[in-house]
Amino acid sequence: MDNTQLNVIGGGLAGALLAGFLARRGLPVTVFEGRSDPRLGAGGGGRSINLALAERGLAALRRAGIHREVLDNAVMMRGRCVHALDGSTRLLRYGRDDSEVIWSINRDRLNGVLLDFAERSGARIEFGQRLLSMDFASDRMQMRSDTDGRIRDLSCAIAFGCDGAGSSVRQALGARIELHERFEPLGHGYKELEIPPLPDGGFRMEANALHIWPRGNYMAIALPNTEGSFTVTLFLPSAGPDPSFETVRTPADARALFARDFADALPLMPELEEDFERNPVGMLATLRVGNWRLGGEALLVGDAAHPILPFHGQGMNCAF
Repeated sequence: MDNTQLNVIGGGLAGALLAGFLARRGLPVTVFEGRSDPRLGAGGGGRSINLALAERGLAALRRAGIHREVLDNAVMMRGRCVHALDGSTRLLRYGRDDSEVIWSINRDRLNGVLLDFAERSGARIEFGQRLLSMDFASDRMQMRSDTDGRIRDLSCAIAFGCDGAGSSVRQALGARIELHERFEPLGHGYKELEIPPLPDGGFRMEANALHIWPRGNYMAIALPNTEGSFTVTLFLPSAGPDPSFETVRTPADARALFARDFADALPLMPELEEDFERNPVGMLATLRVGNWRLGGEALLVGDAAHPILPFHGQGMNCAF
C-alpha cells in the first residue's frame, strides 16, 4: 500500500483498536471522533451497558500487547449469579475454573487504553470532529469541528467506518451501493442504574459474578466495577402492560417495581430514584447489513457494520 491517508471515522472501541494496528504497520492514520476525549472525564454516563470482555476479544488485545493493562481495569466474573424472586441466589459458572471466565470493564476506561495504544502506535486522533458528508465518487468528505464550527473539505480515498450503530459512513455507503439492510428492533429498552460501593470501597454483593434478576420478559443485570460499585441495567418492554417503560415512568414507579420484583437489590441502591430520573432510556435492536465494503475505498467495522443486542459482550468481542 502507498502512503494514502487512512481515515478512521469513529474513535470508539473498534476504531481505536483498528487505528492502532494500522499505524503500527507504518501506515498514515487519522481518527476523527465526534465526542470529546473520554480520557478527560467526559464520558457518556447513563447510556452505556458495562462491557463483558471474553476470550475472543482478549485475543486481539494480546496481539496489541495491551491485555494486561486492560485487565488491570477489569473485574473477573466467574459466572452468572441468578437472583430468584424470593431473594435466594445461585452461581452458574461459565467454565470449569478461573481459566474460563469473562471480564467486566467500564467502556470509557477501555476506550482510554485503546486510544493510548492508537497514539503510541503513531495514529493521529482529532476529537470533536463530526462527519457531515462523504462522497465516494469524488473521494471527498466534510468534517465539522464542535469547538469552533469550522467545516473542512478533506480527502477520503480510504475510509473505515467505525462510527457505531447510527453510522454516517454506512449512510454514505448506502447512497452508493445496495447494503441489504434489515433492522430488527427487540421491542425492549434499557435504563442504567447503580449500586454504589460500601464506604470502605468494598462490594455490596459477590464481586466476581455477573448478577441477573430474570423475570420472564424483563430483567435487571449488574456488572462489577473496580472501585466497588455495580452498573445495574434495567431491561423492560418499551410499551405494553406493566411492567414496561410505558407504565414505569417516574422514580416512584421504579421504586415500586424494585420493591415488588427486585426486592433484594433495592436496599443496595440508595440513589435509585435519582438514577432513574437522570438517565435516559436506551433502545435495543439488531441491524443486519449484507454488504459492508466498497472495493478498496471503504469498510464498515464493528457496530457500524453489525449493531447487535448488547448481551454476552457480543458487539465488542466480535468487532475486536
